[in-house]
Amino acid sequence: MMDALARLASGARAELVDHILPYWADRTIDPVRGGFIGRIDGHDRPEPGAARGAVLNARILWTFSAACRTLQTDQWCDEADEAYHALRDRFRDPDHGGIYWMVSASGEPTETKKQVYAQAFAIYGLAEYVRHSKDAEALAWAQDLYRLIERRAVDPVRGGYLEAFSREWGPLADVRLSEKDTDAPKTMNTHLHVLEAYTTLYHVWPDAGLAARIRALLDLFLDRVIDPVTGHLGSFFGMDWTPASGVVSYGHDIEASWLMDEAADVLGDDELSTRVRTASLRLARLACTEGLDEDGGLFNERDASGHLDADKHWWPQAEAVVGFLNAYAHTDDPAFARAAAQAWAFIQQHIIDREGGEWFFRVSRDGTPYREEDKVGPWKCPYHNARACMEIMHRVPTPEPLAARAHPA
Repeated sequence: MMDALARLASGARAELVDHILPYWADRTIDPVRGGFIGRIDGHDRPEPGAARGAVLNARILWTFSAACRTLQTDQWCDEADEAYHALRDRFRDPDHGGIYWMVSASGEPTETKKQVYAQAFAIYGLAEYVRHSKDAEALAWAQDLYRLIERRAVDPVRGGYLEAFSREWGPLADVRLSEKDTDAPKTMNTHLHVLEAYTTLYHVWPDAGLAARIRALLDLFLDRVIDPVTGHLGSFFGMDWTPASGVVSYGHDIEASWLMDEAADVLGDDELSTRVRTASLRLARLACTEGLDEDGGLFNERDASGHLDADKHWWPQAEAVVGFLNAYAHTDDPAFARAAAQAWAFIQQHIIDREGGEWFFRVSRDGTPYREEDKVGPWKCPYHNARACMEIMHRVPTPEPLAARAHPA
């Protein structure tokens, strides 16, 4: 088993430095307008004039910043700087604070709503940028965004964060993150990524108030978001945390399992870490027993009626490897190690596009890629897969030095 995990770590490193990072560095920077283009289709055809999403830009910022720090190299710093400047100069609202949802290719705001999910990803990207660059301006902006969320989006009565606001931070008639979502005032997805962002911010700013908010978020997951009967995450909630959907997202279950552990551990509270780990391991076991197909891939989701969406989206596969490795580290259960290795084998066989580069957005149960889905777009980014590679390298050390290989020409 250790040999299989060592091969996994070596393969993840090669995938990161030879394929994922070069794809985004070489194909997505706009040489004319600057920043990163908003779309490359499933046939690897770029659309330089496409609108650009805040979440995509923030995730690109996180990815190149994390690569600089993890690989102990300045090789990807120009790309990290480019992403930081694009976020600052194109998406930042100078009048009402926060970041816009979408801008045009030339940098004009096209969708000005303030989705808390997007604000969280801006913090996440900025905090990681600070971890590698020590940039004081970026840290100050991340702190401002944190305070803005706490001032504008907190429900002071029932806890948690509201989903979205107008540009001026007023109410919206429709707060959905995407068209497929339920129009609910509170969602698991937004809370998970606020938690993720605050955890990373805490690494560069160990503020007592921030620690209290991380703790409050973990309590919400334990008491409200995780269904006490099924053990799965709920997806959508009313203002009073009444569940508004019965969807089970296997990708979010396994992603939350390790992000919750990471958040608890950064606070250094053993009692809290123990409570969180009990819940996170239950999520990981459910993903392993219910969510995995025979081929090692993770199903997308199951709806309230029990219907299974058996497609394999790229991001749950990435999160599966990390989540199962995390569970294995805490249990020594070989079932988790096998699940991680098999998930990575599935990624290598079906998700990585060996000809065009990057990863397919999703494949059918028989492994056929959906070419109509983007390689780069508002929801297709380098953060899940690059992060999985870096987490694998961190969790399964190899004799190889971390310094990155030469950038392909």
